[in-house]
Order: sequence, then structure tokens, then C-alpha cells
Amino acid sequence: MQRRLAVVLVAVMVALVATITPAASASDPLAKIVITGAIGEKTTLQLKKPFATKKSLHRVVTAGTGEKLAKGAKITFDYVIVDGRTGKQLETSFGAKPASLTLDKSQAPAALVSGLVGTSVGGRVLVAVAPKEGLAARLKTKGVKKNDTLLFVVDTKSVRTPLARATGAPVAPVAGLPTVALGADGKPTITVPTATAPTQLVVQTLITGTGPVVTSGQTITVHYTGVIWATGKQFDSSWDRGAPTDFAIGTRQVIAGWDEGLVGQTVGSQVLLVVPPDKGYGANGQPSGGIKGTDTLVFVVDILDAI
Repeated sequence: MQRRLAVVLVAVMVALVATITPAASASDPLAKIVITGAIGEKTTLQLKKPFATKKSLHRVVTAGTGEKLAKGAKITFDYVIVDGRTGKQLETSFGAKPASLTLDKSQAPAALVSGLVGTSVGGRVLVAVAPKEGLAARLKTKGVKKNDTLLFVVDTKSVRTPLARATGAPVAPVAGLPTVALGADGKPTITVPTATAPTQLVVQTLITGTGPVVTSGQTITVHYTGVIWATGKQFDSSWDRGAPTDFAIGTRQVIAGWDEGLVGQTVGSQVLLVVPPDKGYGANGQPSGGIKGTDTLVFVVDILDAI
């Protein structure tokens, strides 16, 4: 009886392990890479060098038990990146602040999106990014060669789906400021008045969202459109690219007008920013966008998420 019970327990344990760590095919090159370190802890890779692949690959190392990741979802995750040619660790978030990205191939490396969509929160995925994706070429300052394969270990910590557009209570327009008309999809059309541009930063909420308050150091997801006050000409719009954009806010990674105008707003809000040159691109302007050093800029920003 005891022996029979032991056999049953072993069978149960094998079944449980199979649900946690999917079996790898012997023909899967990623199955030969040994990953040490528990999920959420410092992680290292052991591999036969050089490791190379012409086609990006992914393997679920540990199946998560949380929410399934869908295309367009925004995730937070821990990661480590290793150069397959040298075995050298290039970057890691373990022991620091988790990273975030949106599972959209227009905003994140296609191999990562393909490898993560359909997996679950709490899981671990190993992704090999082939050189043809161009990611290795962008890391040449770290000693990476353009033909190197990059290996990512990704531990997904949370998932959230950003708003599609601003939502909340409309605020009455203020006389003398640019007016905004919204398209069916939410894209704003900005009309600039025939008046002298303000010399100070103007921050005017157009829609008051009911989400959490944006704080310095967070990464925000936004849709935005920007025009030049003097001409009314649009110089940039995330709406035209078909996807929102992520920015770190309050950390001087964007223009001062954004840092000062968006920190303290709430998720779901739509904000009109009139940004004078000293709060925008300064005396040098931004020639690639047709912005001169004397141009005042007008932005309408939908705050879709903040983490």
C-alpha cells in the first residue's frame, strides 16, 4: 500500500512540474542554455559559446499562473540580456527597478513581443533575438557586433492595459487658448488663435481623468499631437503612428514643459500644453521637426497609463 501511494505521489509531482516548466524539445537550441536563479532573483546564463541563430526563437522556461499577456498590453518585468557570442551580460534589471514595455511590435522588439504574447504573469521566458532584427547593431557601444545573437531572460511581474484615449469629465475651454476638436478615434485637431504666443508655460486640463496621480519618476503612456503656434503646423503625432508612446516623466528625459505640465495630472486626463522655447527645445530648436529656436509649441496629451 505504501509503495503504491509513493508511486501515485511521484506521478502527481511529475504532472505538477510539467505544468510549471514545459518540456523542451531536444531539437530546440534554447534547451541547451542553463538558467540559474529563481524568478525575481539575480539570474545568469550558462551556454556554449558562440550561440547564434538566424531566426529569432523563444521558449517558456517557467509557465506563469497569472493573467495571460495579450497584444497591446503593458507589462512590467525583470530581465537580463546576454551576448550570445561572448556570453557576457550586457544589462539587467534584477536588483533594480523593473522595466516596462508595451506588447506592440511598433514599440518593442518584435522577437520579444512574439515571445511574450500568450504567456502569463509570473512566468519566465527565454528569447533569442536574431541579428536581422537590428537590435544587436544598436548595442555596439557595449561591445556587441551587429551579427551577434542576443539572449533575453524575461520574468513578467504585472500586466495592465492602457486606456485607448482620454476619458473623464470635460473642462470648459478657456478663452484665448488654442481650441481642440476630437476625431472619432480621439485624435485632436488643434486650432491656434491669431494672437501673440504666451511667454510662460500654460497647462490647461481639457478632460479630467479619474485615474491615479502621475508622479515624478514614473513611465507614462500617452497619445499626443504637437503643433507650432506661429503656423499651426503639426510637427508630430503619436495618433498618426497608430500607437501610443511611453516616456519617463519628471526626470528630464523629455522637454521641461512636459515634466512640469504632466506631473500631478491624473491618468485618463487630456492636457493642453502651450510651451515657450525655454521650456521646449531651447534656442537650437529641433530642425528635424521644423521647429525654430523661437517657436512656441502647443501639445494636446492624453495620459493613458502611469507606472
